[in-house]
Amino acid sequence: MERVLKESILKDLEERKVIRNSQHGFTKGQSCLTNLIAFYDEITGSVDEGKAVNMLFLDFSKAFDTVSHSILASKLKKYGLDEWTIRWIESWLDCRAQRVVINGSMSSWQLVSSGVPQGSVLGLVLFNIFINDLEDGVDCTLSKFADDTKLGGEVNTLHLGRKNPMHRYRLGTEWLGSNSAEKDLGVTVDEKLDMSQQCALVAKKANGILGCISRGIASRSRDRIVPLYSTVVRPHLEYCVQFWASHYKKDVEKLERVQRRATKMIRGLEHMSYEERLRELGMFTEEKNERGFDSCFQLPERWFQRGWL
Repeated sequence: MERVLKESILKDLEERKVIRNSQHGFTKGQSCLTNLIAFYDEITGSVDEGKAVNMLFLDFSKAFDTVSHSILASKLKKYGLDEWTIRWIESWLDCRAQRVVINGSMSSWQLVSSGVPQGSVLGLVLFNIFINDLEDGVDCTLSKFADDTKLGGEVNTLHLGRKNPMHRYRLGTEWLGSNSAEKDLGVTVDEKLDMSQQCALVAKKANGILGCISRGIASRSRDRIVPLYSTVVRPHLEYCVQFWASHYKKDVEKLERVQRRATKMIRGLEHMSYEERLRELGMFTEEKNERGFDSCFQLPERWFQRGWL
């Protein structure tokens, strides 16, 4: 029943263009990659013009658990959902209870007056509706992946760009921490925007997994090593690589060494050159893999001019 209702709600939201383009989480045609590319297209444009840019990363505490049922219902009405659909959702959320169990000891049942059920089919859709108007009144570039939110804007003296005095800022009464690098949807972005740190972290992670394979798998046959490499190592090298692929030779070589090591583990190929191993396995170098971009992403031309890609 949730799936039936979800398809109906999504169709209605798409027709009305309710969910804003800033939301990339759990939205058709959007992903972590589109989030990163769209946001940093704006940011790098400002930096290339010599302007200073500030970026804030926000993550709501217990975001899914604190959704107000009454506010959610009012937003469903605001976005034009029909009365019967809203009443069904209100009934679905109503009269839920929870308790805590620790080592066999149980608390009493307590009614849940807020939140959308995590792991449910409808929960993510309802959360996106609830948080949809987050950017109202905010005059800057804002991008969301569910509740993971980042803001960026041109200012006179802030953290990205040259000659920044690194001022401190606060949200209400809370002072915001400041870092030279931040993990954004699994990709480490630093103040230089050169992606070297991300390349190093990816190579370290991939090499660690290769080490586990080497120590834990006795067989060195092609049929065993290649599927393991493709399944548990390559995803780390390929995750959002269209965004973070580096143009520095030293970074590309770090990633290349991972594949060199993996192909050399295969029995019968260890005495071949790296290029011969790749031909034998029908594989490409990491540099070619990184540049095998899907044309649908339409990467900004200035990224190539900067030498990012």
